Formats: sequence, C-alpha cells, structure tokens
Amino acid sequence: DLDPIKLTAGAMQSAGEYKLLSGGYYRVVIASDGTAELAIEGPGLFRNVWINEVVINDLEVRPLGLDSIEFDDAGEVELSFVAITPGTYELRLRGASGDTQKAKFTIE
Repeated sequence: DLDPIKLTAGAMQSAGEYKLLSGGYYRVVIASDGTAELAIEGPGLFRNVWINEVVINDLEVRPLGLDSIEFDDAGEVELSFVAITPGTYELRLRGASGDTQKAKFTIE
C-alpha cells in the first residue's frame, strides 16, 4: 500500500515521490475533502501501469484504461495497479502545473 493522496481546493498532498518497481502490485487511496470540485489526471501514469481495479464506495470497477477521475464531493477512490513501464510520471490536478498540485511516480 502506498501513502494516500489527499485533495483539497487547489492542492494535492502526497508523500512526495512514489518509487515503484516494474512488475510490482500497488494500491493507493485518493481522497478529496470536498472543498471544491476536483479532477485529477495522469495519462502518462495510467498508460504505463495495468489498472487492476478502481474501488468507489465499495463498488469495484475493472477498466481497460483510465485517463482521469473527478470528485464532485468529498470521497475516496482506491486504485490498485501493477507498475509496468519504467519512467517518471505525474498524477496532477487537471490543468495545474505547480509542485503542490501533483504527485510524482517513478517506475524502476
């Protein structure tokens, strides 16, 4: 399990850089506090991992791919995935570029 990612209006709080091993299985919880409607995107990350499932309110979704997730209210999403392609990728608030608005994932 990776340290959770917390979303609030204009900021993404993460544990810093997440170091992953190619072939490793990981889970991360992404939680929004509901202070704003927030979307996160990570097309580079999502295209270089195999998404096992997305759990929302105890409902399990097994997608073939993922581009973004949007929170309209407070809530949590749990992603489980296998890291595949080595490289450095970001998960960020949609349209944002600041360091406090993204989480960095490095697959080795």
